[in-house]
Amino acid sequence: MPKVRRGGRPSREASEQLGELILDAATELFLTHGFGATSIEAVAQRAHISKRTFYHRFEDKAALFAAVVHRIIKRLRPAAGIPLIQGADLAEVLERLATLILRGALSPQAIALHRLIVAESARFPELAEVLARERATEEAITLIAGALEREAKAGRLKLDDTIFAAHQFLQAVIALPQRRAMGLGAPMSKRELAEWPRKVVDLFLNGCRGAARERSPSSRRKEPKINH
Repeated sequence: MPKVRRGGRPSREASEQLGELILDAATELFLTHGFGATSIEAVAQRAHISKRTFYHRFEDKAALFAAVVHRIIKRLRPAAGIPLIQGADLAEVLERLATLILRGALSPQAIALHRLIVAESARFPELAEVLARERATEEAITLIAGALEREAKAGRLKLDDTIFAAHQFLQAVIALPQRRAMGLGAPMSKRELAEWPRKVVDLFLNGCRGAARERSPSSRRKEPKINH
């Protein structure tokens, strides 16, 4: 418990510590038991505070949940000093972004939060709205689209809709690994996860043509003609 000075308001440091203590308790309860099953009383009891102290900081349970989500997303974002789209090679830039995005999406708290939103958003639609307000997906799309736009303007990439392409790339990066991490199939191995960003980038940039590969005789038979 943070120390509080007697005879006055708690210091700023003690106040911040108390806030973190409440969020720690709420995070554990929300992610373990869900939004509906977590009460303010349970959070106060877990944090060893009174309900009066709780209401001095949070208007209601929805406000507390929003604070919990904000802290989770903030901790998942890359540190400010990490280069994101710097570099001349698009494949390298996209692979770096894919690695960071995948690492965040598959963290235990991110998986638990995603599971909570999926399970309870029908009863509590405001939960999905809370997550949307953090704009984590929009930030990722903006970064990816920015890298693609740079290449398109330089003539190194033929692409009309960079936002659409960025959405497809993001889904390719996280959809299957996230599903598998949530129990919808066998979890991907460390080796699979390590190779996943490179494979996604290769497919995204080069498609399925395999222009550099020698084609087998069977692949040459009866190719359809495409009229342009």
